[in-house]
Amino acid sequence: MQDHSQHNILTEVSKQEESPVTREALNEAQYKAVTHGNGPVLVIAGAGSGKTRTLVYRMAYLIEQGIPPESIMLLTFTRRSAQEMLYRATQLTNQSCRRVIGGTFHATSNMLLRQHGHHLGFPPGFTIIDRGDAEGIINLIKSSLDLAGAGKRFPSKRIVMNLLSGAINKARPIEDLVFESHIHLSEFIDDFHTIRDHYNQFKLDHGLMDYDDLLVNWQRLLAESDAAGTEISQRFQYILVDEYQDTNLVQAEIVRLLARNHDNVMVVGDDAQSIYSFRGADFYNIMRFPDQFPGTRVIKLEQNYRSTQPILSLTNAIIEQAEEKFTKTLFTEIEGGIQPEVFSGATEAAEARFVVDTIDRLIKDGTQKDSIAILFRSGFHSYKLEMELTSRYIEFEKRGGLKLTESAHTKDALSFLRILVNPWDNLSWNRILLQLDKVGPKTAQKILVSISETDDPIAALATYKPAPGWKQGYTKLLELLVRLKGPGLTPGGQFDLIMEYYQPILEKIYHDDYPKRSKELEHIRALIGDYGDLQSFVDDTALDPPEISAADQAPTPEDGRLILSTIHSAKGLEWDAVFVIGLAEGRFPHQNAVPGEQYEEERRLLYVAATRAKKQLFLTYPRQLMTPDRKFRHTVMSPFLREINPGLYHQQEMVAPTPYSFSDSSGFGLPDPVGTRKKTVSARVEYSPGMLVQHALFGPGRVKSIPGPRRVEISFDRHGDKVLHLDYAKLEVI
Repeated sequence: MQDHSQHNILTEVSKQEESPVTREALNEAQYKAVTHGNGPVLVIAGAGSGKTRTLVYRMAYLIEQGIPPESIMLLTFTRRSAQEMLYRATQLTNQSCRRVIGGTFHATSNMLLRQHGHHLGFPPGFTIIDRGDAEGIINLIKSSLDLAGAGKRFPSKRIVMNLLSGAINKARPIEDLVFESHIHLSEFIDDFHTIRDHYNQFKLDHGLMDYDDLLVNWQRLLAESDAAGTEISQRFQYILVDEYQDTNLVQAEIVRLLARNHDNVMVVGDDAQSIYSFRGADFYNIMRFPDQFPGTRVIKLEQNYRSTQPILSLTNAIIEQAEEKFTKTLFTEIEGGIQPEVFSGATEAAEARFVVDTIDRLIKDGTQKDSIAILFRSGFHSYKLEMELTSRYIEFEKRGGLKLTESAHTKDALSFLRILVNPWDNLSWNRILLQLDKVGPKTAQKILVSISETDDPIAALATYKPAPGWKQGYTKLLELLVRLKGPGLTPGGQFDLIMEYYQPILEKIYHDDYPKRSKELEHIRALIGDYGDLQSFVDDTALDPPEISAADQAPTPEDGRLILSTIHSAKGLEWDAVFVIGLAEGRFPHQNAVPGEQYEEERRLLYVAATRAKKQLFLTYPRQLMTPDRKFRHTVMSPFLREINPGLYHQQEMVAPTPYSFSDSSGFGLPDPVGTRKKTVSARVEYSPGMLVQHALFGPGRVKSIPGPRRVEISFDRHGDKVLHLDYAKLEVI
């Protein structure tokens, strides 16, 4: 249904001379998308084609046409991208876009559920729990149902949570997921259903929602409540969605319901960059958008502003072979460029040496270290590379660590804030009570039972009679809670009181590394200082937790580090020079990738990796890999590379071993790609038990045994016992 109210003004392009939305500011395809009138539009935005610019100018255009900012909703997958777009739109229009509702799906759901959730029976003070909290509840339920404990074969909390969450995000029954990927767990299907029911009831009883609940309950609000659904749909007359290829079925249904009264939807995405099926993203959402929104206008952004044409020609060839796609051909006006390079090394060690030698050359030629990235399919694929970098004293940053708020000590401190906004959050209460000396799970449960049925659990805590053994700690906790509820305290002031109480507990529980943990809590203090509203801070730390690496390990521009990253973590980023390693058949695509959608997603994964490169692209693979049973097998180039015309890249191959190499039992040499770099080869040393050695990564150790040919077992001082293969280990005899 189209809206024929005052918003039909959009059928005419603005004629205001001062408008920033001009043909000079945008290329032809971008201009068409930005100045689109009413009705649905699908923008297929190729890598590096300016999709963010298109969305920013679209917002500016809508506001310039007289559309009230509060009637525009922008949905993204990160808070940072939403904030950047809103800021840039404000700069264009010289007016505030604060009234535009812009944020992630989860954050927007959080806002709307607090406003309208009462239609479904949800209180506005619910608490959002993260994955760690959810798994903790699953563990409690497993224990209460006598499914856990010594000798039990029941699946772990992680597996159970994966199944429950997967069933929601993929809109499929639990048993389908079990039969598809966990057939050996089929005997537990009834138990999984029981756990799910208990888990849902637990969250309802304690005012909790996990990430999946935010989406499911938003969809329910729009579909089941006529009053809320109509009000929300009429309030937001224009819906903009970024990265639509990453939506799951629930999110796609939310977009459909939001626009049911007007169909004014612009979704921007790239089918060729759909790589998150493991999170529930559905590739077919973007493919079937024109069917769900009849009359959809499809606009393709094909001009690339990131990469040189030789790189784009190769990436076009990668995705050209895809079974299903919106056909597009990326091009650029950037002149010149170096042809991508494909390198095959004899082994992973040779591959790693080529990469590091090439990086040395790039740095000497003036490329900054933090403008170089090495990408890989899985985290463990970089092991040999990390060893090579470490042995040559090259600093690097490996992307994809814990979120700051996922660490135990941060959860401890945040628990106090969470009960202030939701006093019935038993998960946080349990965490706080177990910090007390001589208070175990049974005692904590007794306290919780006595206070959870009251109107004010914090006040009820004062009436509980503690045992003499833990009365002192209990009294201190009560004093803290009274102070936290004092008048005039800001969230920052409340956190200071919490740290005054918690610091001695932190030093006792985490005595081995509490200085590092204290430093991380200082980052939380810096974050909370920007908030005047405690509920907003608690919500933001759950919905968009900061990275530990960003807070504690970010390199300065003067000391930039080389970037190592999985391809999934690299999406949306770019570097001058990019290495994609491990491109051997059986590793990329993964040997278990089933022909069809799994295989095609692996192809898209390589496309995403290759399109991160701006100036130089290196694709490498080893011709020999070690299997899990520690045997060598010969490999060949990934089929994704074999499909490409060899004229699109320059190929290097190391075949002859150098005088410094040696052969393993298969007779396959380990060449030095430079051929002149002398080094000590550990295989030439006769090792014996008791010998003291030094390893570049593991440090000092003592030879424990010789378990087999070309292998040595070493007991390292800091890393315990490890069996090393002498073809790879770089050992020095002390």
